Amino acid sequence: MAEVPKVGFVSLGCPKALVDSELILTQLRTEGYAVSPSYADADIVIVNTCGFIDSAVAESLDAIGEALSENGRVIVTGCLGAKGDIVRATHPKVLAVTGPHAMNEVMAAVHEHLPAPQDETSNPFTSLVPPQGIKLTPRHYAYLKISEGCNHRCTFCIIPSMRGDLVSRPIGDVMQEAENLVNAGVKELLVISQDTSAYGVDVRYRTGFWGGRPLKTRMTELARALGELGVWVRLHYVYPYPSVDEVIPLMAEGKILPYLDVPFQHASRRILKLMKRPAEGEINLDRIRAWRAICPDLTIRSTFIAGFPGETEAEFQELLDFLSEAELDRVGCFAYSPVEGAAANALPGALPDEVREERQARLMELQEEISERRLQRKVGQTMRVLVDDIGDDGVAVARSSADAPEIDGLVYVDKPGRVAIGDFMDVEITGADAHDLTARKIPTARKAPVRRKKATSVPS
Repeated sequence: MAEVPKVGFVSLGCPKALVDSELILTQLRTEGYAVSPSYADADIVIVNTCGFIDSAVAESLDAIGEALSENGRVIVTGCLGAKGDIVRATHPKVLAVTGPHAMNEVMAAVHEHLPAPQDETSNPFTSLVPPQGIKLTPRHYAYLKISEGCNHRCTFCIIPSMRGDLVSRPIGDVMQEAENLVNAGVKELLVISQDTSAYGVDVRYRTGFWGGRPLKTRMTELARALGELGVWVRLHYVYPYPSVDEVIPLMAEGKILPYLDVPFQHASRRILKLMKRPAEGEINLDRIRAWRAICPDLTIRSTFIAGFPGETEAEFQELLDFLSEAELDRVGCFAYSPVEGAAANALPGALPDEVREERQARLMELQEEISERRLQRKVGQTMRVLVDDIGDDGVAVARSSADAPEIDGLVYVDKPGRVAIGDFMDVEITGADAHDLTARKIPTARKAPVRRKKATSVPS
């Protein structure tokens, strides 16, 4: 038999790019290609790049250079591929360059430089691919991408120029994928997109079908349907629109996780206007209070930019005051960094590097105090956690409903007993720091043995 063609794969960037990688890998396996774990054993290498900020561009270019050096036959895809000729200018020997979310173009390049084992249109190797496709996440959780692109034109962001305008996936397709993942053993679905709140706007919330029943292409209806699958459902990248209010009761009822990833970015009205972001700090504070009134256990994660062009010390202090008032659970902060092609580059009042970095450090110092204070309140509480790993010391590394994988905190459970990765476990929180929790496993209650009375003879 002819040797099976082997493809090496390097995946960089955000979860949305990871899903693109999973789609390409699934198609490769469907057509009979093998996936090689090393450069040396691969006939060709695909590098899925990130191009959002300068450090990501540098990392992607380095990865392409390494693949060329180690293998020599490289196809480039992803966000960096959409940024003009930067890839070919730096690495002219690459075989092909495509943009993000471009599985068909990638496969065409693979077919040109490494033909499939046989006619790829017949897909004779579908039995090699599980219904949920090839996944790059651990078996117990998976990302569920519901749309591509974005209709916003935030001045610091170039995502629409790379990924285009919003294109929502049919809700029936999303639900079928979710069902396949759950049937394959996934315990947690992480809903991702560039703007989850806008799901369905582009198709005017068209009615689709799942399991023979009508379902609107809208975030609320999607969240409600996903909540019927009996697994954790976590919402990411949710813009703070009034429509978000509709999903909070679902969280309070336990249908989906009480967790919102909301990129507020700033609190100053003027800075938000310069960023072309929705809402204002005062409005967002009112929303947060209303959300917590309905769902007291709600965890809110957000991201912010410190040192945006023209940001005054007073406006930065306004952001710090917002954080003190909002008491968000999880926060990430970036010192503003010019991105090639972003409209914000032309704004007056660019701040020196040291000012931007100092403001970022001050924000994170304040947030660390807030985070530790909020986590300390959890000591003594009982909660359900999902096990991600078992350490060499036997400690279970887990996450609570408040913790998304790789970006939030962890729950360390000492002496968990017989437990496996992907198991749920009930624990009591015993300690906390600014980021993580420690816990002990709550023993499973054993049923008391049934004592049977000794039979006695009854006189006839």
